Amino acid sequence: MNFRGVSDLLSLYENDSLSAEAAVGSTIQALAADTTNAFITVFEAESLLADARKVDQDRAAGKALGPLAGVPIALKDNMCMKGTRTTAGSKILDKFVSPYDATVVTKLKEAGAILVGKTNLDEFAMGSSNENSAYGSVKNPVSPDRVPGGSSGGSAAAVAANLCAASLGSDTGGSIRQPAALTGIVGLKPTYGRVSRFGLVAFASSLDQIGPMTHTVEDAARILEVIAGPCAHDMTSMDVPVEAWTKNVGQGVAGLKIGLPSEYFATKGVDPDIVAAVQKTIAALEAKGATVVEVSLPHTEYAVATYYLIATAEASSNLARFDGVRYGHRAEASELSELYEKSRSEGFGPEVKRRIMLGTYVLSAGFYDAYYRKAQQVRTLIRQDFEEAFKKVDVIVGPTTPSLAFPLGSKTADPLQMYLEDIFTISCNLAGLPGISVPCGLSQDGLPIGFQIQGPVFREDLVFRVAGAI
Repeated sequence: MNFRGVSDLLSLYENDSLSAEAAVGSTIQALAADTTNAFITVFEAESLLADARKVDQDRAAGKALGPLAGVPIALKDNMCMKGTRTTAGSKILDKFVSPYDATVVTKLKEAGAILVGKTNLDEFAMGSSNENSAYGSVKNPVSPDRVPGGSSGGSAAAVAANLCAASLGSDTGGSIRQPAALTGIVGLKPTYGRVSRFGLVAFASSLDQIGPMTHTVEDAARILEVIAGPCAHDMTSMDVPVEAWTKNVGQGVAGLKIGLPSEYFATKGVDPDIVAAVQKTIAALEAKGATVVEVSLPHTEYAVATYYLIATAEASSNLARFDGVRYGHRAEASELSELYEKSRSEGFGPEVKRRIMLGTYVLSAGFYDAYYRKAQQVRTLIRQDFEEAFKKVDVIVGPTTPSLAFPLGSKTADPLQMYLEDIFTISCNLAGLPGISVPCGLSQDGLPIGFQIQGPVFREDLVFRVAGAI
């Protein structure tokens, strides 16, 4: 492809150095040659080219264009787009065609973006390696024998392999930031409520959030400016101003206070190359004028357990709708109870079944108070930890992941080890904060390392300032 990222492509358009038709044509060629299995569905080439030609004609005629006019963008395949298949990476939705657009899809279309396809993911966004998909594992473009992370592994691979200018992912416990870290790109989880979830296939409704996956921090800011804002179809979306975040990217960090949680750096098992790269990045921020302050997030150690109680409980409730009656996979059966059982047994994969059973258990009579209610109480404590820390600092930083991209198949037999991959990202979702992962170096083996920045609620401006400096 003859461009890299959103800002680069828009600059070429503005200078008349490239047409949208040529850019989309090279995207189609790249998609046809893809070896990462990043996409579940690629849209029809002639339709994409027709959309690109329309952008070129409007530009030549001097018509007003949207901020993403002619930019090829991919969607994680748990976001509905009218007239296209939306599988959520699951056999149970293999033939489901969405009758409507998700709010983010509507906003991208209105901005002139050209949506090129739907990316692969862990089934129903449940996973940290993109090995749980009914449509096969995704390979990391940096090292094809390794995972790209999950659950937005296809969206991350699509950007890292330069198959599109940018993509959208969803983040329930780190599913944008973790794969961004493992593939060497930028991944932003906005504040909960910043971006509408209408049209996103629900995993855990109090945790899910849609965000951009891009080559640069500026690109992430550009896309957030398009997809953010209140939505009449989503009661959890917040009516807060959509800011010009691209202006924050170059403001620098002079005068900002950067918080270092002692708990993040005391965590055992973090790869030494990650520790070294993160510490080097912190020193660079300090050299640019930031003040480094140690803070404490004392309930961090309970985050993984809390998350896997709340998230699975909400998944159990949300996935009850997939019963083989209204839509989705329908098994052959002679009785209604048999229809439910066989449709769900055949349609769901092992990890989804595991989480449904765990969630159903913690919501059951006799266990609700001991597990689910207690988890919600600890969630409050985790949020209060951040609130106290943000009284002292502007942002909190640390590693995005404890591990580098690991070999395909190396952790599939041990779900607990897989769950621990999200140890640094989960708290951000539990507290509803904005968080971003940016590349901060390579390991000795040349594998990408991610640096995470978390900010107070609705302070994406601070997150973008620090990310831009890095």
